Amino acid sequence: MPASTRLPSLAATPDLAQRCYEALLEAICSARLPPDRKYTQEQLAAWLGVSRQPVLQALQVLRRQGLVVDEENRRGIRVAPLNATFIQNLYQVRGALDALAARAAASRPRPELREPGTALIRAGRAAAARRDLGALVRADLDFHEFVYRASHNPLLAETVAVHWHHTRRLMAAYLRETMSFRGIWSEHQAILLAIVRGDARTAERLSREHADSACQLMLRLLFREDDPVGQTA
Repeated sequence: MPASTRLPSLAATPDLAQRCYEALLEAICSARLPPDRKYTQEQLAAWLGVSRQPVLQALQVLRRQGLVVDEENRRGIRVAPLNATFIQNLYQVRGALDALAARAAASRPRPELREPGTALIRAGRAAAARRDLGALVRADLDFHEFVYRASHNPLLAETVAVHWHHTRRLMAAYLRETMSFRGIWSEHQAILLAIVRGDARTAERLSREHADSACQLMLRLLFREDDPVGQTA
């Protein structure tokens, strides 16, 4: 077994299927399970140090989330590929939801959000400075989740939550190539300031533009030709 594919063994617990799911999800999002290989349940179970049953249950969830697909002969699975259309669709949804969340968060002046929001942006810039890919991805998600919480609309947060795994894989793929989002933190800063001022229209516009810009950057970097690649942000 390639060392790069080895996964952490899991101790037997009542929630073993959930722990298998979390371990496989992390491996997919971080590209420790590359999309260009076939995997069997037996392999995954051996790598995790568990029986096939919890792996089967975990794969059922990952399959429903669109993160793994069956081989044609159903004798294995692969990490789901991405194509340009998927990325465009994902960011179209993200842009609409992010804009709604930012507008709601900025429905009135929110000076109390300046300090915690600035701390999140500072953490992201620090992660970029030390070239910590995992921390950089987490910092970006932390900022967006912060805006969703500030919207005080739990339905928005619940709606976007199902897309975070795909977003993580895309961001990780992008950052492995560049270690920078070319102004992402400046864009976050501008969104935060609009929310703090209570400028709902500007916060909405900037959030939508931020998603559109991220989408175009992803497409330019990940699709030099019009072929699908493995999904990895």
